[in-house]
Amino acid sequence: MKALIVAPAWIGDAVMAQTLFKRLRQYEPGLQLDALAPSWVVPVLQRMPEIGKVIDNPFLHGELSFAARYRLARQLAHSGYQRAYVLPNSLKSALIPFLASIPQRIGFTGEARYGLINHRHTLDEAALPQMVERFAQLAESPGSRLPRPLPLPRLSSSAEQQAETLASLGIQSPEKVAVFCPGAEYGSAKRWPARHFAILADELAQRDYAIWLLGSAKDKAIGDDIVGLAARPAVLKNLCGITSLTQAIDLIAASSFVVCNDSGLMHIAAALDRPLIAVY
Repeated sequence: MKALIVAPAWIGDAVMAQTLFKRLRQYEPGLQLDALAPSWVVPVLQRMPEIGKVIDNPFLHGELSFAARYRLARQLAHSGYQRAYVLPNSLKSALIPFLASIPQRIGFTGEARYGLINHRHTLDEAALPQMVERFAQLAESPGSRLPRPLPLPRLSSSAEQQAETLASLGIQSPEKVAVFCPGAEYGSAKRWPARHFAILADELAQRDYAIWLLGSAKDKAIGDDIVGLAARPAVLKNLCGITSLTQAIDLIAASSFVVCNDSGLMHIAAALDRPLIAVY
């Protein structure tokens, strides 16, 4: 049995979707799960043992490109997928499995996707308040209760992968290291102030911690602010925009604990089972 996952376009949502993948593999241990995903979430899916092949989904948010979607769908039509799990709720996300003639197309009704989704779930927000619950519900028959407890997301990062990442970045592995993730998807309204991160960095420096700042290139400025405000800037490394997401996963896995805002890296830290403080 082969199934295709149409993955979310957000890193945090992709992490939370692993609960569905785990549940599907519990029900069918031999199930081959491949994922159709945008390039920026591919590193997350590659660290999930439940996922086999990851296929590039090149379409940007809001982009229809019907002819290109049709060509990709016809390529997938020869891959032998019996089922597709469409995790985003948009109409466009359901087009490729439909055009690929995948027999069972499973998802929430979403944007009036009648016909495109032929095994439709109706979302009860009160019964399923959490995103992980909504994803996991797709493993069940429409209308049935969601069995609990749910398996938690767990990304993999081996000691060898962590050592390779540290070597590639020229970083020594300290005995104690805190990771700060100072970025947030919606800007300053959801960010803990830089001066607070800097004060915490000073407290940790007195306890012999090294501090790595992780994030995307757009987070580099806030990272620079934190370093500039810290009393002992030498113990901080601003790696925002320097690492790949794959490297960030390994650095978080190698850390003692993580302090972050609401972000994709917050979900990654939780799925790596790191002690985590998320500031809201």
